[in-house]
Amino acid sequence: MSLDTAPDTAPVTSLGSFEEARRQIEICNACRYCEGFCSVFPAMTRQKAFADGDLTQLANLCHNCRGCYYACQYTAPHEFALNIPAALGEVRAESWERLARPQALARLFQSHGVAMAGLLAVALACFFWALAALKPETGAGFYAHLAHNTMVAIFVPAFLAPLGLIALSIRDYWRETGGGRVRLIHVLRALDSAARMKNLSGGHGEGCNFEQGDRFSDRRRVFHQLMMYGFLLCFAATASGTVMHYAFGWEAPYPLFSLPKLFGVPGGLMMVAGAAGLVWLKLRAERTLGAARVWGGEMAFILLLGAVALTGLALYAATGTGLTGPLLAIHLACVMVLFLLMPFSKMVHGFFRLAALTVEAGKPAPAGGGE
Repeated sequence: MSLDTAPDTAPVTSLGSFEEARRQIEICNACRYCEGFCSVFPAMTRQKAFADGDLTQLANLCHNCRGCYYACQYTAPHEFALNIPAALGEVRAESWERLARPQALARLFQSHGVAMAGLLAVALACFFWALAALKPETGAGFYAHLAHNTMVAIFVPAFLAPLGLIALSIRDYWRETGGGRVRLIHVLRALDSAARMKNLSGGHGEGCNFEQGDRFSDRRRVFHQLMMYGFLLCFAATASGTVMHYAFGWEAPYPLFSLPKLFGVPGGLMMVAGAAGLVWLKLRAERTLGAARVWGGEMAFILLLGAVALTGLALYAATGTGLTGPLLAIHLACVMVLFLLMPFSKMVHGFFRLAALTVEAGKPAPAGGGE
């Protein structure tokens, strides 16, 4: 396709998401100015025609850093009107919805995420508050308000069932995108890319310009890493507490200089800082450079992660006071909402993105180089 001639397709607003993404990707593939920006563009150069599965893979490789948009000479008002971040953002959101189970719940969260998460949190907080009124005969700390076995009986199924649904979604994603045999080296490469947030470096190591077109910054990369590593520390705190409880008979509450607290307190602080930073950047960024219709669902996910961390820290600080009961109900409600909405909220993006990076690691290097 010549870059000097407008494509024989309808305007952006009249095309479906896959058709529009295909139109734009074909133009990008002819230009290739942004080839070194992120994993999307080297992957794109392997072929000239793009099936729906190819577009799904490219969309989930995209980290929405928006560097390609600000560098592009074919954005509006040019007749090509390219907006790759928005086009891939819409395909990406559709892939999460289409491959989710049940699909209707995924679509509902994407469009009404803040209201949905908020109402569910309030309902569950009331449930846990009522449950805590039936105080166990024994227990210390917050286990004096809700027995350990009761928490396990409620939260284990609420955690494992959504993970099962996500596993089915990833299986379908793998088939749709033509993922091959999984090898350890491919998984390790994907984990390395995710751990370093390599695709938020802008291809030049100066970061992306997510919130401001003429300014490169690592802010988004740092806030994402704070959130990710903070979450992993909090998960490690829960895991270490579980091992201490069942393997060694050491029951909560745990002192400050114990693994659950040494992992959990810094992890919670990192998550709060990461959530605050991501909300700030999201409010500053241009909504039209992403899947604008799911903006509310994405914001709800960030706020929910921040609420989980903040209420957890508040609960720890209030241990032994009259606020323990109410804060325990609120914190458990936030955690439960996070678990139950995992297959439908943007929490699933981590699983899809890791799958996309693993699929990409298993494919041959693009002709002419690339990452």
